[in-house]
Amino acid sequence: MVPRPEQRMPKMFWRIVITAGAAGGAFLLTSILSEDDGNIWQWVASIVIGSAALIVQYLIDFGERFEKVDTRFNEILAATELFSQVDGSVLRSDEVTRLVLGYTKVREQGGDIVQAFAEKELGRLAKMMEGLGSGSADCPGENHEWLIDITDCVKMTLDATSTSVDREFWRSGPAERYLSAQEKAIKKRGVEIRRLFIVRTEDEVTPELRALCDDHRRRGIDARIAVRALMESNPRVSDFIVFDGELCHETKPDQENNPDSTLLSTEPDHIEDHVTQFTELWTEAERQQTAPRVTSET
Repeated sequence: MVPRPEQRMPKMFWRIVITAGAAGGAFLLTSILSEDDGNIWQWVASIVIGSAALIVQYLIDFGERFEKVDTRFNEILAATELFSQVDGSVLRSDEVTRLVLGYTKVREQGGDIVQAFAEKELGRLAKMMEGLGSGSADCPGENHEWLIDITDCVKMTLDATSTSVDREFWRSGPAERYLSAQEKAIKKRGVEIRRLFIVRTEDEVTPELRALCDDHRRRGIDARIAVRALMESNPRVSDFIVFDGELCHETKPDQENNPDSTLLSTEPDHIEDHVTQFTELWTEAERQQTAPRVTSET
């Protein structure tokens, strides 16, 4: 950024003052030390020292400018290296460019609160990217936007469990957006979606839960109900979704069995464990559906 005239004037003023002071001091000192007041060396000394003071100031200023240029050059090299890595990755470089340009505009034109908000959002995005790069990312509470955005990206399969932890979710606005995204994935990309509603006892298989399953099936989702009490091992299960066998979205409950945090994981072992667990639960739900019901006679 080019400095404004009012910014340049004080620096130029102080250069003149310092140069004049150095020259005057040299002249005064040589006058005191020299017996001949008309000695030309008084003028020579004052001119030389004044010129030297001016040159030193310009050298200092040049050094500061060179340091800034060197820093800027290093930043450009780092940015160039970063973008070369982006171009060679699966991440589209034009999206990164849009992010950088958008953030730059906010920094230039946005007010304090807009800039603060942009910084916070950018920090949140950076944290998620760093987490995914290392194998997992998390956030407090339920992250419905992650859920919907990943559904928009899924290409082959979506396997999900639903327990009492997220039962209230199905009555919310984000749930309708989530189901709409799944319908779109099924119709336009041929994604196979399975959802397993898991309850503890048969008493929890209510007409409302059956109606919820029917609504899923009308949308093209293969939905089933599994009762843990009827399973041989009665396993403890969590709310999780496995997308394309590559990414696991998991809702962690708090002590009161309410959604406490959301975890995204790309760790192969973590994915494999949840794929195996879902397969076993799905098979168990099928067995429960086909098993004959035993009723007691009064």
